[in-house]
Amino acid sequence: MKIRHKDDTGMDEKQVQKAATLQEALPYLKRFNGQIFVIKYGGHAMGDEALSRAFAENVVLLKQVGIHPVVVHGGGPQIGAMLDRLQIKSDFVDGLRVTDRATVEIVEMVLSGSINKSIVSAIQQAGGTAVGLSGKDGGLIRARKLTRSKRDPDSNIERILDLGFVGEPKYIDPDIFSALDLDQVIPVIAPIGVGKNGETYNINADSAAGAVAAALGAAKLIMLTDVPGVLDGDGNLITNLTPRDISDLKESGVISGGMIPKVETCLSAVDNGVGAATILNGRVPNVLLLETFTETGIGTMIRHQPAAE
Repeated sequence: MKIRHKDDTGMDEKQVQKAATLQEALPYLKRFNGQIFVIKYGGHAMGDEALSRAFAENVVLLKQVGIHPVVVHGGGPQIGAMLDRLQIKSDFVDGLRVTDRATVEIVEMVLSGSINKSIVSAIQQAGGTAVGLSGKDGGLIRARKLTRSKRDPDSNIERILDLGFVGEPKYIDPDIFSALDLDQVIPVIAPIGVGKNGETYNINADSAAGAVAAALGAAKLIMLTDVPGVLDGDGNLITNLTPRDISDLKESGVISGGMIPKVETCLSAVDNGVGAATILNGRVPNVLLLETFTETGIGTMIRHQPAAE
């Protein structure tokens, strides 16, 4: 026997809540209809079966209500695991994997192969139509070698660090997306780029997602991470940031470490025409829906100050 709990109007409480949720979502359904969302998918959420399934379902729901999601994924832990299996040593400099010729072959195999196709399959299982791409396909992500410098604290001499086949996006070809027809398919992109001489480059997924969002004039860049967003000095979530806020928080040390490149990627995307960029905790179930269709959203949103303010 099933029992329904009703309020004093005789209505089912869960049904009333569902109606209220749909009502709250309605303005956002109208606002984002036909808009492009670029979603950077990475972190531990990729390794959790339930969260991976929920992510795919969220992406398909966005598609079904008229939003055009484009997924750019990472895969650092999976790459590390494969390199360990093959007994290939890998080092990091400032959070970037030093990538020699042997390593870049493994990186491409893992990102463009097993990870990319597993995401495509999950979206297909959820009822969507996904197409997996490498940034090399059609010259989608044209890249250049990334250089880093480091100053020796003893001699004060600055030296250039060779990261091998680590690249950064130089140009994103938007015509590839036109050929795919975003009205019909969900692109899933592995962050592998191609150099001017055909060489393969390993690109940070955050950087690739930001560049894709800017090239497409996306309404949103959504960065799924392992943290709730940008936290203040007391550990509280900062829900909204402007470029001026970011400058002040970096100077004070509130934004530091691995959060700096994520925030800078978001800021660059916004400066290049993306409507807003949000850093979210990808381990929260249905995080994409909470961010898109609720008044308060979730995570830290970065955008320029509205003109009226």
